[in-house]
Amino acid sequence: MRTILLVIRGFGDKRLGDKAKSLTYSLIFTIIPILAMVLAVAKGFGVQDIIERQLNASFLGGTNIVPVIMEMVERYLDTAQGGVFIGVGILILLWAVYSFFSSVESAFNQIWNVQKSRSLVHQALAYIAILFLIPILIIVSSGVSIALHAVLADFHTGEPGPMHEALHSGGLRLLQFAICWLLFTLMYAAIPNTKVKFLSALIPGVLMGTIFQLLQMLSVYIIVFLSRTSIVYGAFASVPILLTWLQWTCLLIMLGAEMSFAIQNNENFEYEHDLEKMSRRYKDYITLYLLSVIIRRFEHEQPPLTAHELATGDHLPLRLVNQLLSRLVETGLISELYNEQDQERRYQPALDTHLITVGMVTDRIDAQGTEDFLSGTGKSMRDFQKRLFEIKKTHTQLNSVYVNQI
Repeated sequence: MRTILLVIRGFGDKRLGDKAKSLTYSLIFTIIPILAMVLAVAKGFGVQDIIERQLNASFLGGTNIVPVIMEMVERYLDTAQGGVFIGVGILILLWAVYSFFSSVESAFNQIWNVQKSRSLVHQALAYIAILFLIPILIIVSSGVSIALHAVLADFHTGEPGPMHEALHSGGLRLLQFAICWLLFTLMYAAIPNTKVKFLSALIPGVLMGTIFQLLQMLSVYIIVFLSRTSIVYGAFASVPILLTWLQWTCLLIMLGAEMSFAIQNNENFEYEHDLEKMSRRYKDYITLYLLSVIIRRFEHEQPPLTAHELATGDHLPLRLVNQLLSRLVETGLISELYNEQDQERRYQPALDTHLITVGMVTDRIDAQGTEDFLSGTGKSMRDFQKRLFEIKKTHTQLNSVYVNQI
């Protein structure tokens, strides 16, 4: 129940609806290049017709938009192969696909509060793997369906009957659910640039994959409902149907990512609502405490901790710990150690620990960001700034200094 409440709260606080709309807008521009890449891979296996059949079996099959999309995909591939400059068409296609997957990764990283994305090499490898995985799963699904049909036909003495069709339909439906569960689970486990536990990805993967398939099953009724838009849109009625389907899909993806984060960080997630109202003094206090823990472990030659370990050790919200650690990294007080094997980031001091004073920490935090960018300010304001900095250097007790004396 707490996880459900956290997801509902996160939906509003993190504006997941707006992120889903933004992702839908990005997907509109990249759906043709993505399908073109998938179709190009499928052509390599000689199964491009299977891709089109799967599209017709989806939510879009009840509209007249699939032939239009496939025609655009074919035209896009022809354009990419016959670019004015050698390789320009392919580069544009790859960049379009990369930009979409990068947007998805950025949205997931924001949910997980991960400040850094993967390197370009790792991103390219991951995205290429996804593009190859999709047609392979479609091929496996088609192959299993054919094998299931053959086995059931043999079982029923080669004569297909009502029981044969029912078993074949049920087995095929279960296979579709299983592939959808696998895709959503892999998405939640692999896309965020952090370590996601298998169970934290599996639960939302199965739930959101099931909802997605149920929407597919209800597609007949949804299309009948949305087809009333033809009264207003006429020949363009397929456009709002496609937009609605894409937005529902993106919304399910965002909700699943938030649920994955909430499941993995359930115990340290209860103060999430109060972080926006957190005072600067309290935030500085926790920052200094985390830094002291990192320094002491380094001085005692103990292995550095991850953000999750620092959070669970004192029951702190993981999102807050990630924010404060990112601030310490940006100020140059600690350094981030990334382990490729376990995909974990650990933290250790970036300076001689005997040089890190409370004053240095607060000064670096205060100086973080851009300064002195206002042009045309008056002489009195510049003099005030100069005197203020001098007073801060010479006075240890600023309570004895009145503002009107600066």
